[in-house]
Amino acid sequence: QVQLVESGGGLVQPGGSLRLSCAASGFTFRDYCLKWVRQAPGKGLEWVACINGESGSTRVVDAVKCRCTASADNVKNTLYLQMDLLQHENTAVYYCAVSTYCASGPLYDYRGQGTQVTVSS
Repeated sequence: QVQLVESGGGLVQPGGSLRLSCAASGFTFRDYCLKWVRQAPGKGLEWVACINGESGSTRVVDAVKCRCTASADNVKNTLYLQMDLLQHENTAVYYCAVSTYCASGPLYDYRGQGTQVTVSS
C-alpha cells in the first residue's frame, strides 16, 4: 500500500527557506514519477516539481515561481523539496505525489495529506 507523509511546512518570512520532506513507503521509486504539487487558497492544483524515479532527472516548473530544488533519497525512501527565497505567492498546501508518468503534470495516482506553507511577514 502506497503511503506518503509530508512534513516540514510552517510559517516563514518572505525571503526565507523551508525544506519539505516526504516519507514514502509501499512502492519502488524507479517505477514512478515522484512529484510535488501544491494548492493555494482559492486556486487549483499546481505542479511544482518532479523527479523521474528511473533516471533520477529532476524538473522544477518555471511557472510556479519557486526557487526550489527537488531530490530523492532512495535509501531513506524520502523525497525533499528545498524552497529558497520564498514569497507570498508560494503560500499553499504542498503535497508529495506519485504518478506513472511525469508528463501528466499535476495529476497523480497517489498523494500525501499535505503540509501547509505560509509565507508572511
